Amino acid sequence: MVAALKADIERIVQAGEWQRDDLVRVLGTQDAEALETLRAAAEATLLDKVGAGVSLRGLIEFSNVCISDCLYCGIRKHNRKVERYTLTDDEIVASARWCAEMGYGSVVLQSGERRDAQFIDRLAANVRAIKQATRSARQPDGVGITLCVGEQSRDDYQRLFDAGAHRYLLRMETSSPELFALIHPAQQRFETRLQCLKTLREVGFQVGTGVMIGIPGQTLTQLADDLLFFRSLDIDMLGMGPYIPHGAAAMPASLPVAPVAERLDLAFKMIALARLTLGDVNIAATTALQALDPVGRERGLRFGANVIMPQVTPLAVRKQYTLYDGKPCLEDSAGQCATCLEGRIASVNRFIRYHHWGDSVHFARRNDLPVESPQAPAVPRHPNVRTDKIIQLHLKQD
Repeated sequence: MVAALKADIERIVQAGEWQRDDLVRVLGTQDAEALETLRAAAEATLLDKVGAGVSLRGLIEFSNVCISDCLYCGIRKHNRKVERYTLTDDEIVASARWCAEMGYGSVVLQSGERRDAQFIDRLAANVRAIKQATRSARQPDGVGITLCVGEQSRDDYQRLFDAGAHRYLLRMETSSPELFALIHPAQQRFETRLQCLKTLREVGFQVGTGVMIGIPGQTLTQLADDLLFFRSLDIDMLGMGPYIPHGAAAMPASLPVAPVAERLDLAFKMIALARLTLGDVNIAATTALQALDPVGRERGLRFGANVIMPQVTPLAVRKQYTLYDGKPCLEDSAGQCATCLEGRIASVNRFIRYHHWGDSVHFARRNDLPVESPQAPAVPRHPNVRTDKIIQLHLKQD
């Protein structure tokens, strides 16, 4: 049985024809040899289609004010326990400038959802200010900018694109309308979010989406359908992670949460299968992986991810932006995160692509645009980084 599954994985990888039943079967296996075959195939595909470089996106969580009430989220509108904040314009631009000085090629501006004119006006102004403040000889057009600010109107998406943002992440959390309805209040509609993804593509953004893996009540078939959904949308970027509860969330208590090991196992399989089915898209090794496993992001890289989003939100407010419990790096300064990352990435034989936007190869090829040339491994910015303990932890996981 195991030998047959390994052979099937190898055959399907060679043919490149993943069907729903194939995906469900792989998602359900617990065999170590078959999983290593899957991981190795995903890593080989990554190296062939995208390269060994890891792109960094400095994550600036600039506000936790939110008008939405997603049942799983720690900053949902009706969580009265969280202290709300919004960074000043100067704080946002300074955080982006620090990223540029560190060689991070891009930043992510993320917040709770708002749709008022003041929010869009300020965000567009901050995008323009960041582009101006981060221009350099190495990056004459400034850092790349990804936005993650939820559902907006077409006109507002266009304004943000015209201001200089060129990537947008809007996670569906699930491609199942039924499961979507279970984890969102009635006024938040699956069809609206799906239409936003289509609008973002029409405006010109590189479009990213993603799902939570291990949502209470979620099935392997629904996860397989998520992968087929990504392929049908021809997305450019993926940000997926394991479901992690939050103490102030409003998820139905009757739905049991799967064990950590099971959610992690599914998350790594989903990353690998996404790499194998989608080829040259950008896939993030998300912070949620590290929340459940000290070397979760490194393992994500080995299963086919090529993007990491180091935390640069100011320490004074970082604890107030917790979408789930156990979020890592809440006490580490941005500089400590930078030092740590080099060692972590080197521990899995990968390197950081400094001063690169790290745009989606998939987007470039679909639009007949030049593909960013791979960057040679850089000399570590922090030569005192010790990777031996990280490597030992990683090997224990394999």
